[in-house]
Amino acid sequence: MSLRLHNNLTRRVEEFRPLDPACPTMYVCGPTVYNYVHIGNARGPVVFGVLAALLRRRFGALRYARNITDVDDKINTAAQELGVPISAITGRYADAYREDMAGLGVAGEFAPDIEPTATGHIAQMIAMIGGLVESGHAYVAEGHVLFAVGTFEGYGKLSRRDPEEMLAGARVEVAPYKRDPGDFVLWKPSAEGLPGWDSPWSHGRPGWHIECSAMAEAHLGETIDIHAGGVDLQFPHHENEIAQSECAHGGKVFARFWLHNGMLNFGGAKMSKSLGNIERVHDLLQKHPPEALRYALLSAHYRQPLEWNDALIEQSVRTLDRLYGTLRDLAGVEAVATIPPSVEDALDDDLNTPLALAEVARIAGEARKATDADEKRRLKSELLGAGFALGLLQQEPAAWFARGASSDDDARIQALVEERNAAKKARDFARADAIRDQLASEGVLLEDTPQGVRWKRA
Repeated sequence: MSLRLHNNLTRRVEEFRPLDPACPTMYVCGPTVYNYVHIGNARGPVVFGVLAALLRRRFGALRYARNITDVDDKINTAAQELGVPISAITGRYADAYREDMAGLGVAGEFAPDIEPTATGHIAQMIAMIGGLVESGHAYVAEGHVLFAVGTFEGYGKLSRRDPEEMLAGARVEVAPYKRDPGDFVLWKPSAEGLPGWDSPWSHGRPGWHIECSAMAEAHLGETIDIHAGGVDLQFPHHENEIAQSECAHGGKVFARFWLHNGMLNFGGAKMSKSLGNIERVHDLLQKHPPEALRYALLSAHYRQPLEWNDALIEQSVRTLDRLYGTLRDLAGVEAVATIPPSVEDALDDDLNTPLALAEVARIAGEARKATDADEKRRLKSELLGAGFALGLLQQEPAAWFARGASSDDDARIQALVEERNAAKKARDFARADAIRDQLASEGVLLEDTPQGVRWKRA
């Protein structure tokens, strides 16, 4: 099966064929680094990381950029409150973001090749803005440069809404120097004490939208294969990217495929910092197995909303317990990971991760019932390969069940398990029950199996 993706530009599922069959290009909008990101911000990097790994397998290469916005009003505010330069804020939280994403398995074949920063591309932004002014698509007003939306006939083609309707539902700055309320800022002057760069128009800084256009052009070219991000970015951010990029490039298509992931809901509402209903990745990684968080993010189709709650995480932990338990039962079976065609087919179907996870469960179920050595080897190979495609099941079962505890604690628990075994053999059931209760109070569950007693942390 060929790879098919839902293209929000056409509202259709289309076969994906890159411009360069030897190396597709993909750009994903990254974070604004002024604080820790919440789990909703992680959905895109996780699901589009799975797409990145699929593209690399399918085409042999990929050029994937995910940006860092490191100049922004929120960053300026945070820096002023602490009395530090913006680099102190952005450096800290960019590093935290990378650590959080790595914790969720967004690493290796799932990670971007390039992580451009806005402040590293000011010259490219100034050049692009200058070209837009020269061609009449932008104008200068009171030290600002604004894009004139009326000069681009295709404005609104991504969100497919009338410009007046779009503006009514969006946070658009109204200013007296604008020719049209929908015109958006490409460059703005910096007040005294705020970060800024010299330009032909003012000592200032770029608007948000031009940053992604300039970084995408610098690293991926004037036309890219896939542009992805959260559905909340469709308007105005992505709509504005299209307008300024296509006008800057003489009408060339900016992005051929537009992919948008649905939002995470928390407590019945969209998770957002403005509402305060967020859970930070940094905190969740301290409280839950990171792989369970990744599994949870992949459990719904990327285009659909996902209700985030403790029950979802707990269910993900229990599911991974069963899967790692299956691998533990197959410990003596030598196998090389091979991605099964059914999992590749599921991912080829518009990145259908729920179907791929269902295939993982099916394979594990067959493996638990298998008795033939060759069949066990084949199923273990497929189970490992299916996990590899999704960034799951890549640690040893013992490490999963240990839940990151120290080796000393593991040894203590194992000693208690062995003491309990000895007590049962001596028919000292009171002591055996006391040990089980002690471990249960510590969150350690015992499981009696034909292969002996096993333990895991709840």
